[in-house]
This record gives sequence, C-alpha cells and structure tokens, in this order.
Amino acid sequence: MPSPNTIRVQIEAALASRIPSALTPPPKIIRPTSPVGIAALDDLIGGGFPVGAVTELVGEECTGRTSVALSFLASITATGKVCAWIDVSDTLHPASAASVGVDLKRLLWVRCGARERIAVKETKQFSLTAACFAPKVVTKGLHGGGHGTHPRSEAKRLSAAVDRFLSDEVVAARCAEPIAKPRPIPRTFESSLTPATTTKPIRRRARTYDAIEQAMRATDLLIQTGGFSAIVLDLGGVAPEYAVKIELSTWHRYRLAAEQTQSSILLLSQYPCAKSSSELQLRLHPMDDLREEGTVFTGLNTRVEVLRQRFAQTPSNVIPMRKPPQRATEAGWQQRTSWVGKK
Repeated sequence: MPSPNTIRVQIEAALASRIPSALTPPPKIIRPTSPVGIAALDDLIGGGFPVGAVTELVGEECTGRTSVALSFLASITATGKVCAWIDVSDTLHPASAASVGVDLKRLLWVRCGARERIAVKETKQFSLTAACFAPKVVTKGLHGGGHGTHPRSEAKRLSAAVDRFLSDEVVAARCAEPIAKPRPIPRTFESSLTPATTTKPIRRRARTYDAIEQAMRATDLLIQTGGFSAIVLDLGGVAPEYAVKIELSTWHRYRLAAEQTQSSILLLSQYPCAKSSSELQLRLHPMDDLREEGTVFTGLNTRVEVLRQRFAQTPSNVIPMRKPPQRATEAGWQQRTSWVGKK
C-alpha cells in the first residue's frame, strides 16, 4: 500500500491543471502593518493593523470604536495617503475627526443613511422651509378653534332632523303582533394610528436595508477602483440582527480585493460579521470613567481584547526548547479630557 505522501503527490498531479497544490497548505503570510497611533494597542497586535486585509472592531455603542478608527486614519493621512469612510448610519462628526489629526482633504466621506430633506427657500436674512409658507388649515366649528357658524343656525337644523326621523318610512306597529327589532349592524372604525404603528417598523427596516445595500455597493466600487490606503466601513449604528444577514461571500470578496490592492479595510460593528475573512478581530469593552477627582470628570479607561489574529509575527527565528510564555490578549489605555492635561 502506498504511503500517504505518495497518494497526496498523485492527487495533486491529477488536479494540477485545475487546482494547483490542492492538498498543500498555503504558506503563512506575515503582512506589513500600519500603526494605529495608540501605543498600548500597537504593542498588543504587533505594530498596527495589517495592510491588505480585513480588520474588524467589535463592540457596543460608546466603547471607543470610532476613536480607534479615527486615530488610525490620522496616522495614515499624516503620510499623505488617501482614505475613505463609508458611514451607514450618518453618524460621523467631521469636526471631531479633524480635532484628532485627520486630514479632511484626504478623506472621502460616503453618507449612506442621510434622510431626505425638505427644500429650503433662502432669503437674504434667513431661510425658511417650504412648510412654513403653506397657509394654516382653518378648522371649522366652535370647538375646533376656527370660525364656525352661529349657535342659532345650528339649532335650526334640529327640527329638520326630527322631521326626517318621523317620516313616512316609519310604520306604526300593531298591538297583536310582536315587534321585530332589527339587529344592529356592527360598524368598524379604522383608527388613524393603526397604519402608522404597523408600518413604522417596516419602514425603519426597509430604510436600514437600503442603507446597508448602498454601503456594500460603495465599498465594492472603492475597493475595485483602488488608490485608497484605508477604507472604514462603519456598521456600528446598525443593529446586529441586520448586520449578520450580510452574506459571508461578501466579506470573502472584500478580503481578496484588499489583498490585491493592498488596502486596509476596517470594519466597525456590534457583532462579529466577517468571521474567518478577517485577519484581525478586536473586541472593545465598555469604558469606565476615571475617578481621580471626586467631583470632576477626568477621562475614560478603554480596554480591548484580541478575538482573532491569524498570523502573529515572531520576534526571531530561534525556537526555544522551553515553552514560550503566553502572549497577552488584552490591553488598556486612558483617554483624558482636555481640561485635565497630561500627568
């Protein structure tokens, strides 16, 4: 019986024309990294985010995902490179990005969740919306706030209503025969609040899916076009039940495109979506406030954990005889307020 190595060579020789090296594992690729700008995080992940791969930042709202992404873009735009921010929920604040060092002239901001705005009529002194120019609807009636008819004219209609009620259509009943009372026909009234309450979640769901679809198309165009050193896909404001419905083939396609264009794709989400297509996965935990002063807010404590890192760069090629110490998977740093200063 031939050995397993011989069988493997025979199978690869038979499939060489269609699948080269079918049973040979691919070599480990140690990708270059771009620094994030946070010393504790750079030391934890080995220098920064990988180039030509997908990096995913997972965490709840207000955990520091946007701060880490803006610090990463600030270090890239400082070298003269161009980046892109695909904003699904329209939550990016450009003034905050500029305050941390991001060059807005080298940042492409794609707003996918912007709502439709009413046309504005501008004047020399001020601007008013089109709704302000529409005349107010006058509600008739005494209790409606408008100018209704006089109470005497309304009282005159009572006699006409009584005459119609006592018309010839009403037949006098006989004493010997029982009176057959007609059953009242049930009438249903549709409330004006019912359609709004039922269609509101549907509209919100449709708006969310439309924004996600626009973001996916924009990401495809930017990756295929090339020229962007980093592309941030911000899904942090999207609920996990919508984000997890994105097909895994989409993230696999992004990984291959990023490897060809050597672009760093940074995904911000509340739940891991890219799975095995991501080269690096980080989870940011809820931040704690600094308690250096009793009554003054001084800053926040940020803590990050490595969930997945495909290939970590070893410091040397020498393999020790003893078991090496376990690599750290968590790190933390402090974000101080401007009125406290450095300590």
